[in-house]
Amino acid sequence: MSVQAGIWQLDGAPVDRALLERLSQDAGQFGPDGETIRVDGPMAMLHRPFHTTQEARLERQPYVTARGSVITWDGRLDNRDELASRLGKSPRAEWTDVALVGEAFDKWATECFSRLLGDWALCVWNLHDRTLTLAVDYIAVRHVYYHSSPTRLIWCSHLAPLALNAGERFTVDDEYVAGYMALNQEPDYTPYKPIRAVAPGHFIRVCNGSVSSHAYWSPNPKVRIHYKTDADYEEHFRHVFRQAVRRRLRSNAPVLAELSGGLDSSSIVCMADDILNHEGAQTPRLDTLSYYDLSEPQGDDLPFLIKVQEKRGRKGHTFDVQKYPNSLFPQLASFQVTPGGLGGSSQAEEDYLRMWDSGGFKVLLSGIGGDEMLGGVPDPSPELADLIVRLRLLQFARRTAEWSLVKRQPWIRLAFQAASLLAPAKLQARFSKLCEVAPWMEPRFAKRVGLSVRHLGSTERFGFWLPSRQQCAQTIALMSWQMAATREAGGEERRYPYLDQNLVEFLIAIPREQLLRPGERRSLMRRALVGIVPAEILSRRTKATSARRPLRALDNDWSRLESLFDSPLATVRLGYFDESRFREAFIDAKSGKAPQLVRLLRALSLELWMRDVGRRGLIHLAAADQRNRIREVTAVVNATGSP
Repeated sequence: MSVQAGIWQLDGAPVDRALLERLSQDAGQFGPDGETIRVDGPMAMLHRPFHTTQEARLERQPYVTARGSVITWDGRLDNRDELASRLGKSPRAEWTDVALVGEAFDKWATECFSRLLGDWALCVWNLHDRTLTLAVDYIAVRHVYYHSSPTRLIWCSHLAPLALNAGERFTVDDEYVAGYMALNQEPDYTPYKPIRAVAPGHFIRVCNGSVSSHAYWSPNPKVRIHYKTDADYEEHFRHVFRQAVRRRLRSNAPVLAELSGGLDSSSIVCMADDILNHEGAQTPRLDTLSYYDLSEPQGDDLPFLIKVQEKRGRKGHTFDVQKYPNSLFPQLASFQVTPGGLGGSSQAEEDYLRMWDSGGFKVLLSGIGGDEMLGGVPDPSPELADLIVRLRLLQFARRTAEWSLVKRQPWIRLAFQAASLLAPAKLQARFSKLCEVAPWMEPRFAKRVGLSVRHLGSTERFGFWLPSRQQCAQTIALMSWQMAATREAGGEERRYPYLDQNLVEFLIAIPREQLLRPGERRSLMRRALVGIVPAEILSRRTKATSARRPLRALDNDWSRLESLFDSPLATVRLGYFDESRFREAFIDAKSGKAPQLVRLLRALSLELWMRDVGRRGLIHLAAADQRNRIREVTAVVNATGSP
């Protein structure tokens, strides 16, 4: 992922060159292949490339279009030939991605964004009308963060350089914390108020000091695909999945693919091999990266990933995680710009970097999104709710009975779960165990941010869409949240075949019963990839979990965890957690009672992160006590009517 950044002095003052240099230096690990800076009076634009394709080596950025717009671009344009044809040009290898995007912007202005396929983010400065446009792809695999003040706008494609150099102490954004604890933080929020990110499928326009956000893409419920036979759906899926993998093999260096032995990662690797064997691709080599832990329950990944290695006729890079320290406390000294990391091992990091450098890799393929987009969670509720809405009650009764046998649950429970999807979000939250707020959350904070309802995920209703269509849109929102939470790594570009826009648009347009059937989880994928993926993988019903490892780490780190409570907790001072109940939750977890272990560990990560950024002077914890006193007085006034 290349670096694009810039400064616009809205008051017309000269650009702070020292600030620009600090941004460049702190972002250097993400853009190691040079640096170019363009300064036009109060506007400065920075580009640091990370070349992962042959065409990228020909780019010169910031790029000036024929009409005088100045563009920086970080991305991979997947529909190069199609876009060139629309622009009236013959497809040529020497056309760089940024040149094609520049021509498209000159012709269609911001309407061009809906025509760009791939993982991308860009910045356009129009000198004539003095407007700045920042945009990201439909699901925000690439990012642009910005910090706006009355006199200056600063932006960067990576959050850490912006947080470190914005020149102020931030307040922690309560909306971010609420989303973080509910496992679904909004993708345009950051923990540093007021730093924001450009939302997925949006662009922001800055003109006359005013910042406005505009959508250019959203799921379209009117597009539906219906075929007569299962074979037609399978053929279409193979086409778009193959295309998604092929697009992400475009690299001027060897590609590394994650391989767990599960269906998602194995399908990517096997499809990539099939492409390389029969079509060729713009990559010298494809290797695999695997982690396994035989001490975990159902820790049977190793035999399955070996099956894939046998099919491809070569071994990959494997790491036995039991070799590394098992700790909840990060061992890495580097700045963690957002919460979320626990137990990072410096030895594991060193071994990974040694493998990465020796292999000459630049691109990592990830299976994230497969479970979510292809029916990995066997929940029939949306499909059953569709039948209720359509008043197909006889079919609803038959389908509920089928699912009752498969899931071994009373049919009345399944019917209630389906009907609840038609209720308002607040009512759903009242009856769902998933929406129970952890007892150690501060009740006033949980109520103020609507934490219980946030546990449902996206609650946007999307008009009169069928419940299954609404779930598809909510799943896309979930994946954009996950992209926002993904940690950035220097010298590494992550690519996600299951988040390919054409593939996703196909999956949300077909009937849900193609993806999920009673007793047939991931139905379409398993049917379509017969002969490409080993039969043992396609018929696999279990997947290794990592439940035991954090509990062992809890035992190992108990003394350190206890000492954490010897000093005031930042999360308590900011009014997020109840300290005594927070401590009790860890005591219960140590004794094996941890019904909300994932949220408890996220809460610990949030506390450790707040302490670190507080020490670095990025957030002002001293103001937390005054903030709490104000809230307490406000609560008293609201309750009694007088201070």
